[in-house]
Amino acid sequence: MNKIKLRSMIKIVGAVLIIGALGINTPVLVAANTTNIKYVHDPRINEKAMEDIVVDNTAVYGFKPSKDSVRLAEYADADWDDPVTVEGYRQDRIKYLSQFDSMYDLWNEMLSKGSTTEEIARAVSAKRNEIRLASYANDPEGLTRVKKSNLDTYGNENGPTAESLFEKYGAWEKVLLKSFSSNSGMDACLGLYDMQYEHNKMVQSIVEHDKITYKVKNNDNLSKIALKYYGEQSEYNVIFEANKDQIKSANLIYEGQILDIPLQ
Repeated sequence: MNKIKLRSMIKIVGAVLIIGALGINTPVLVAANTTNIKYVHDPRINEKAMEDIVVDNTAVYGFKPSKDSVRLAEYADADWDDPVTVEGYRQDRIKYLSQFDSMYDLWNEMLSKGSTTEEIARAVSAKRNEIRLASYANDPEGLTRVKKSNLDTYGNENGPTAESLFEKYGAWEKVLLKSFSSNSGMDACLGLYDMQYEHNKMVQSIVEHDKITYKVKNNDNLSKIALKYYGEQSEYNVIFEANKDQIKSANLIYEGQILDIPLQ
């Protein structure tokens, strides 16, 4: 990637989050006490978010982490209907996301010194690992869990190495951009989904489809799926009616089946 194109990417990314590449601060992550938020962008059409969350009509922001989530299951049993608890999580996340400023600063500094895209990607991805571990400074048990997860997943307790990221994405430009990704499902649970929308879409933490479908898993039933997308088991009939061409009985669905999910 040439310097002009890379500088353009910094300018775009910086405008979306907090820092501007030209030194202009654009505060996007502003704390608020809004409850039962109605998002402009519906998280349910985001395939990436719905891998980790479910609708919960009693939750402060209408969503909570799913017990089936690989990434957020440890938060599923928290009191998502308690404004005080949720606001604590919210402020922690705002603080965590604001630390991405230092990654942008590093990117811009290295670019000005003529560093290659690979060199910048390596440094920024390492900085991201450092920030994530530092976010557990007051949670020794959480830090231990994260390090173990990193070791099991990446073979490195500090997080993914630059080499493993390059192997996954195939280009240093993408390694650099993906270093700025965040979990859009957690943003939905904490009232930050719209604020982070453009940023998350750009770094592919948001994958949206006009038509929402769900691939049936082992031990699924329509009530469970309705609870995930509508927050009410009793809404199973909405899914049944939308899939009558392939479901003969509400009690008969099978693993691997692709169901249409109407959004109400």
